Amino acid sequence: MTDWHRHYTKLKLEMLDGGILQITFDRPEAMNSIDRETHTEITRIWRDIDDAPEVEAVVVTGAGRAFSAGGDFGWVENLMNDHAERVSSWRETRDLVYNIINCRKPVISAINGPAAGAGLVVGLLADISVVSKTAKLVDGHTRLGVAAGDAAAIIWPLLCGMAKAKYYLMTCRPITGEEAERIGLVSLAVEPDQVLPTALEIAAELANGATDAIAWTKYTMNNWLRSAGPTFDTSTALEMLGFAGPEVREGVASHREKRPPNFRGTRVQKGKDEPRA
Repeated sequence: MTDWHRHYTKLKLEMLDGGILQITFDRPEAMNSIDRETHTEITRIWRDIDDAPEVEAVVVTGAGRAFSAGGDFGWVENLMNDHAERVSSWRETRDLVYNIINCRKPVISAINGPAAGAGLVVGLLADISVVSKTAKLVDGHTRLGVAAGDAAAIIWPLLCGMAKAKYYLMTCRPITGEEAERIGLVSLAVEPDQVLPTALEIAAELANGATDAIAWTKYTMNNWLRSAGPTFDTSTALEMLGFAGPEVREGVASHREKRPPNFRGTRVQKGKDEPRA
């Protein structure tokens, strides 16, 4: 690889034969949870990949037994307490989604284990998603006490329909890889030991294919996602607004204390003349 890869210290990058770049979330001791620095790297890398002539296709996976457990609580607490951090994270969250959408190179996710948060964003926004049948996928935003932001509003309804999207996003119930394939949320569900080999096989096929034809097909198809841009922008703004509210504090506390949240205790009593959400 050229020198651009030296800027990335939180992600494990491997240039494989045939122009395939493998990106690995590499914090297995923390189930590959994403801290602030990792989030910045996974946001910016797509522009470098787009400009890297040696990269023909990308495979994203996780080290150990997880794909990515989402954002770590230290970062979440910074979002709760620092307005400037919320603004900066909102911009970065927005850029992560659009950078993946606009990257010309085909992206294949190899979801080898549990996936949530920003990791799930990458997993589902990949052009082709390969998931373990036994992996658990979950969008945990409302369980944390914030609106389902990230990429949920832009991609879930398109993949699995509004009824299923609302059900899983509002309840935060986990979904297995096998069920995710059945409802159309992912491309393929395979046995756990076949996730990475299958993803690499697909990447090799695309890397050896008609580069322009594949890139232009991706660009055209992703206009469905671009057309949902205003909906996505609203969801991320409301997610960041939630980090300043009382519900997320209870959500984080309940996670740390390993108990169900008591969101009823966080509700502000409204007068009859006050507007309701």
